[in-house]
Amino acid sequence: MSTPHINAKPGDFAETLLMPGDPLRAQYIAETFLDDARRVADVRNMYGYTGTYKGKAISIMGSGMGVPSMSIYAKELITDYGVKNIIRVGTCGGVAADIKLRDVIIAMGASTDSGVNRQRLRGYDFAALADFGLMEKAVAAARAASIPVRVGNVFTSDLFYSPDTELMPVLEKMNVLAVDMEAAGLYGVAAEYGAKALTVMTVSDHIIRGEATSADERQTTFNDMIKLTLEATLSIDE
Repeated sequence: MSTPHINAKPGDFAETLLMPGDPLRAQYIAETFLDDARRVADVRNMYGYTGTYKGKAISIMGSGMGVPSMSIYAKELITDYGVKNIIRVGTCGGVAADIKLRDVIIAMGASTDSGVNRQRLRGYDFAALADFGLMEKAVAAARAASIPVRVGNVFTSDLFYSPDTELMPVLEKMNVLAVDMEAAGLYGVAAEYGAKALTVMTVSDHIIRGEATSADERQTTFNDMIKLTLEATLSIDE
């Protein structure tokens, strides 16, 4: 039975799912990396696909931008479609001084200015953390592929165009690696509904230094990150 935002049928989604923000990225990943990929959801053009990667059933679905959109889709995938492992794959803006363009970042934790996780914890701070098992698998896959990764804290922002001009130096001081807009929301949903979650991102720009990658560089780096993440899913027990 479909939900208000996903029109897939029961059993259409695999237990492990990758979530880029852009639905066209979901389409690209499915068509480029999966075998026998089929579209299973398309409400509001938020595409979802299921296929196989080296024989393992994998689904891909867009999340949209921001914590609210991520939270809607992640919740429904977990509670209505039986998805057990969600890995956000996307881009982020670097903050830490030693972060370089095209670095791959695995978000062990996600600080945030969003209030959604405080609502979940009756007004208290919630430590939004990745599932250690998924994170361990992603790090192992990166090492096997000789792809260097950075593991640490990121900051999930509610605003892309933030008026707080003093925030970035504080984040840098606190050793926050990068900024995104979804990780803390995904981690909160997974904790509330008993799923496992991880965020793997590539650095498309450096916020403090004002550096940015070209379109070709972003695509190449994105492909490397997706390969790494898909390899990590092969060792997930289901």
